[in-house]
Amino acid sequence: QVQLVESGGGLVQAGGSLRLSCTASGRTISANTMAWFRQPPGKEREFVAAIHWSGDDTYHGDSVKGRFTISRDNAKNTIYLQMNSLKSEDTAIYYCAGDRRQFSSYTHLTPQGYGYWGQGTQVTVSS
Repeated sequence: QVQLVESGGGLVQAGGSLRLSCTASGRTISANTMAWFRQPPGKEREFVAAIHWSGDDTYHGDSVKGRFTISRDNAKNTIYLQMNSLKSEDTAIYYCAGDRRQFSSYTHLTPQGYGYWGQGTQVTVSS
């Protein structure tokens, strides 16, 4: 099993920045693909970004490209989501997710592709 714990959420003004962290513990070798999803109020959970533990490939959703960046620190078993130029529509609960398989656009752009989830962290962007 892999345990995921997010941190770094909070309240920020539009145009500001936040950095989210997700630290993995347990059988971290089982999580080849790590990702961020978000769930705005009253909406479905949506893909934000994904990264491999063992490679440099990253993937970002269209709504965050150029503003958000996913990265990792293998030594700390931690992934990050740097969020810049935040907008009110970025307000959501942000979830960290992991899966044992290599990233596939057929599998890992939806929540159903992930077996491990964190508890979520709230990000609120005020306009």
